[in-house]
Amino acid sequence: MEYLWGHKRRFNAYANYFKQEFGERVQKLSIDAGFTCPNRDGKVGHGGCTYCNNDAFNPSYCESGKSVSKQIEEGIEFHLNRYRRAGKYLAYFQAYSNTYADHEHLKSIYEEALRKPEIIGLVIGTRPDCVDENLLDYFKELSERFYIIIEYGLESCYDKTLIEINRGHTFQQSIDAIKLTASKGIKTGAHLIFGLPGESRAEMLVEAEILSKLPINNMKFHQLQIIKGTKMEEEYGLSPEHFDFFELPEYIEFVIDFLEKLNPNIVIERFAGEVPPRFLAGPGWGLIRNDQILNLIEKRLEERNTFQGRLFI
Repeated sequence: MEYLWGHKRRFNAYANYFKQEFGERVQKLSIDAGFTCPNRDGKVGHGGCTYCNNDAFNPSYCESGKSVSKQIEEGIEFHLNRYRRAGKYLAYFQAYSNTYADHEHLKSIYEEALRKPEIIGLVIGTRPDCVDENLLDYFKELSERFYIIIEYGLESCYDKTLIEINRGHTFQQSIDAIKLTASKGIKTGAHLIFGLPGESRAEMLVEAEILSKLPINNMKFHQLQIIKGTKMEEEYGLSPEHFDFFELPEYIEFVIDFLEKLNPNIVIERFAGEVPPRFLAGPGWGLIRNDQILNLIEKRLEERNTFQGRLFI
């Protein structure tokens, strides 16, 4: 059976989407351009998100002390050595809030990346309170020549949770940013964390219905992990009973329940987060890798004879 997204996998898979879009493999190159966040520098708060330690997911070549061009060059070499050759690359501005600076500085770093002939576009990770109409108009111009997607860290649809994890913005701000971005013809991405303290699994499932109504192109899912060096590590040490972690079999069932309710037009980029074991300060799933988790999810989709959007209304 071929689904409405044009292939036989039971969810709208990111890898297949890019092969359809570009006709070949596309690889993202992470870049740390030295940004911070408004909930770190005092504009809306201090300390940053309680779960966040960027060192846990930055690849070895990704250092803010290096130029954007240098990180791209080393990133290409890194992926050539580690993976099969990609045909095209996207510059992924990943660490912290990558639109949180004056516009001239932002334009200079984005355009430095786009001057590299191997780069066909930008993936820009940011917060919903760190964009404005002028900046989005600039991205709209870029999107006429390059692949551009703005990935927003939503993390939750519930303000009670956003307050607890010190996000410093509301879910309404997320809605507004996504709608404004999409109104400019710019692709949008969204990140969501499953298992944040205080959220029931029923509440998390409702998020599929909430987010399905928004003009979101891509989504990434993360299971909650306690990372060393974070405020949440301290909170977990003091009150472990406040946390409800997914066991891997539970998570696979939950993700499939979520997928069934999710708009089938949304491309799924990642089902789970992965950090080096040395950064983990709480329960984990051992040494299983994301590709193995993906295989388990696809096998279970087959066993349940279900697919993304089966229950979408």
